[in-house]
Formats: sequence, C-alpha cells, structure tokens
Amino acid sequence: MQSGTGAGGEGPHRRSLRERGAATGSWVRGLRTRTETRVPLITHLMSHLVSVNVLDSATRLAAQAFLTAVPLLFVVAALAPQELRDQFARSLQDAFGLSGNANSQLAMVLQGTGSPSDELRQTTGVVGGLMVLISATACSRAMQRLCERAWSLPGSGARVAAWRWIAWLAAWLLVFGLQGSLRDGFGVGLWLGVPLLLVEEVALWWWTQHLLLAGRVPWPALLPGALLTGAALTALTSTATLYVPWALDHSLEKYGSLGAVFTLLSWLISLCVVVALCITVGAVVAREPWAARRLGTPGVPA
Repeated sequence: MQSGTGAGGEGPHRRSLRERGAATGSWVRGLRTRTETRVPLITHLMSHLVSVNVLDSATRLAAQAFLTAVPLLFVVAALAPQELRDQFARSLQDAFGLSGNANSQLAMVLQGTGSPSDELRQTTGVVGGLMVLISATACSRAMQRLCERAWSLPGSGARVAAWRWIAWLAAWLLVFGLQGSLRDGFGVGLWLGVPLLLVEEVALWWWTQHLLLAGRVPWPALLPGALLTGAALTALTSTATLYVPWALDHSLEKYGSLGAVFTLLSWLISLCVVVALCITVGAVVAREPWAARRLGTPGVPA
C-alpha cells in the first residue's frame, strides 16, 4: 500500500500548487488592471510601441540613411567647392569627435580636387549623384512611414509626398552643413552651442513631422515628439565624442575600413532607435485626453 502516492497522496499538493498559481495569476491581472486605471499612459505606450514595431522601423531608417550618406559624401568630395567640403568636414569632425586614423580617412575623402585624379573624381561624383537620387527618396519614405506609424495614419499618395521627400533631404543637408558652427556657438563656446543645437534639433524634428505627415496633424500636437527627439539627440550627439572616436580608431586599426563601417552603422542604428522611440512616445502623449485638450488633437485617430 502506497499512502502519500497516487491520486489520494498527490491531490493536496497539486491542489496547493494550483491555488498558488491561481492566486499569482489573479494578482498579476489585478496589478495590470490597477496599472491601466491609474497609469493609462504606460499601457497605451507599451501597446503602441508593439504596433509601431520600433526596432524594425529604426533599423530600416538607419540602413536607408547610411545608403544615402555614403554616396553623398563622395558627391560632396568630387563636386562641391572647397569651402563646402571644409564645412562638411568640420561638421563631421565636431559631430563625432573624429581624430587619429578616422580623421585622416575623412581628410583623404574630402581632399581638394587639384590632383591627377580629377577626372576619376568627377566620374565618381556623377555616379554618386545618381546613387544619392535613387536612395534619397527611400530614406525620406522610411522616415515618413515611421511618422505615419507613430500617428496611426494611412500612407500619403506619391503625388502629395514626392516633393516633400526632396525638401526634407535638402533641409537636412543644409542643417548638417551648419552643425559645426552651431555646436561651438559660432565661435563663442559650448555654453551657447549646446542650447543652439537643442533649439535647432527641436525645430527640425517639429518641421519634419509636419512635412512628412502632409499637415494632417496640427502643429501643437507634434511638439511633444519634437521636444523629446531634439533633447535626446542633442544629449547623444554632444556625448558622442566620449565613445565614437575611440570605437572608430579601434575598428580601423583592428578590422580596417569594414570595421569603421560597422561602427558607424551601429551608431546610426542607435540614433534611429532613439528617434523612433521619441516620436512614438510623443504621439502617444499628444493623444492622451489631458494633453489632447491642450494641444488640439481629439480628432487624431487612435
């Protein structure tokens, strides 16, 4: 006879486990209900982050941005006047804190055209220009899709959006060319440069959302996303000099040019993840009842 085994012996133990499991499940459900009631913003945010698929959107955006930036760099090196090349080199150096091997590689790309390879450089510039035209609209479309997903809006027609893609890219090129001057406060110093950079980033991302969403969301409702994105990118790019130069030099020394490409692409993906998160969070905040009343977004689809 086996007392303590079989149905009679194991029944109480199993019932105890089931009761504990049921109690734990009830507690979790109760916690979720209380969280949804007391902090609905967190619940809405987590649900929307899943629906937007932030990591996938950010990775696609980073890939398209990289495919646009590389040929664009060769176009600037081959066709732009020396003053513009110097300005772009300064902006890149200030943005990433380039030094050592990485800075030498950049100088080689953006060297003057007064060399025996002028014809080759012009040919490279033409090919790069075609590549920029092909990839530029893909980058703009990726950014537009991210904004539309964040706001749960349908896609715009090509006729409505086409000129906006080119305008967005042109504005970004202009702003990037001024990054070096903005960062050091036009020679005054970082105490002025960082606030100027913050204002520029907020304004740029405010305008970016308005442009790529084709004006379907009111300006005030776009402000939370612009503030979050501008503040986050200002902080990241201002501290990039603490990590990126070391990582680039290490990658170049150990793996060559491919190592540098991997490092830059990883950093670009990180920036795009931050952009995707901030724009999505801004859209969720703007559609919360307490914010929608102040920002005028009650009619935006949830």
